[in-house]
Amino acid sequence: MDVEAMTTNDWLGVFFALVAAIGMVAVYVMVFRPSNKEKFEAQRSMALDDEDPMNMGEKR
Repeated sequence: MDVEAMTTNDWLGVFFALVAAIGMVAVYVMVFRPSNKEKFEAQRSMALDDEDPMNMGEKR
């Protein structure tokens, strides 16, 4: 790899790829840690919960 020939866009790409990879590893560790199981199980059906409808600005 020719480091001296790398442009600013190349360095930004390397930086963002590393940040994304580190972020994915951090999320995987957080999700698959057994001590966090109860916290995630409590929010399991949050996307399907319609008890509190959102006001989308419709006129009645």
